[in-house]
Amino acid sequence: MKIIKAEVQHITAIAPLFDQYRVFYGQPSDLSGAKAFIRDRVQMKESTIFIAYDDEQPVGFMQLYPLFTSIGMQRKYVLNDLFVIPSFRTQGVGKALMQQAIQFAKEERANQISLQTSIENHPAKALYERMGMQMDLEFDNYILRLV
Repeated sequence: MKIIKAEVQHITAIAPLFDQYRVFYGQPSDLSGAKAFIRDRVQMKESTIFIAYDDEQPVGFMQLYPLFTSIGMQRKYVLNDLFVIPSFRTQGVGKALMQQAIQFAKEERANQISLQTSIENHPAKALYERMGMQMDLEFDNYILRLV
């Protein structure tokens, strides 16, 4: 397995994975919308995406969005998307992508990586905890849905 940082030429490889990720979270399939969304993020440098390949087949991806912490006066990242195709789960792909995220964030001198996942996504939660992530017990998170 190899993991690479996505560039414009990788958009076509990421789009089907991103579409499957959205379907996993209950959204309707929209491959052209997925491709446009990923293209915009990559071209505008609004996120950093890593793709995991088994031989030449893309088998997973992870997307990090940059933010800043005012209190810490440093960069931080939100790991917004992590997806591994079902036939490659439990083979270390998710762990390798997480390790890449941690390495990248350290290289960028970020002070933290945060994420959210579905309450029911027990396999992902177990992975995050094995990687040293902890539930935030210091701050409550609120959300205002606008659409």
